[in-house]
Amino acid sequence: MAVTTTPLVRIERLRKEFRAVVAVEEVTLDVNRGEIVALVGDNGAGKSTVVKCIAGVYPLTSGQILLEGRPVRFSSPLEARSQGIEAVFQELALAGAQPVYMNMFLGRELVKGPLRRLDREAMAVETQTLLEELDVPIDSPQKRIRDLSGGQRQGVAIARAVRWAQLLLLMDEPTAALGIAETRRVEQLIRRMRDRGSAILIVSHSLDQVLRLADRICILRRGKQVGIRRTSETTGDEIVAMITGLR
Repeated sequence: MAVTTTPLVRIERLRKEFRAVVAVEEVTLDVNRGEIVALVGDNGAGKSTVVKCIAGVYPLTSGQILLEGRPVRFSSPLEARSQGIEAVFQELALAGAQPVYMNMFLGRELVKGPLRRLDREAMAVETQTLLEELDVPIDSPQKRIRDLSGGQRQGVAIARAVRWAQLLLLMDEPTAALGIAETRRVEQLIRRMRDRGSAILIVSHSLDQVLRLADRICILRRGKQVGIRRTSETTGDEIVAMITGLR
């Protein structure tokens, strides 16, 4: 008797139109716990649009998103977050004047007492524990975001997403504009999240990075899904050929 396993997250025939322009046409993809799936394609292929549809930034024109087999529809990022989906975009959405621990709980601050005062100590302690667990190189949760390096800021954004992502973590160009050493640290952090059982969907312009990180690769060309390959069973040349239409 065949045993079927329901995917943690399934994107089924996702389509997104912007008036007369079809940005994404019928993308179908599963993402499971302990797995990194990458979306690749040239500029304008629809990668970021797919991520923003899943994150609730854009409404779907058609198709559906299923969480553990249950269809959901989001009208805002807040609704996606309430269902355990967190996203890290290139903009990071960090408050530069606030300390790391306040950014970790931005919009979800812990409070205490009948007057519901901010529980800064509890937030700082939990932030420090998470930074140490994920090996994010920040020596104090009291440091202000504006005083951190680009890689450290990215680490805070990723750690915050890990803290709140119960089902799926979306990452759009997580190492864009970072140097070699900081890129390496962020990649180590992403692997660490996968090893903890996180489900991760990543967009990256770097094919080398995708081949290093991803378990499976979904290839898009001009808004269309042209294939999915397991990283261990493909090559960079094959992926490039699929992106460019030579295969």
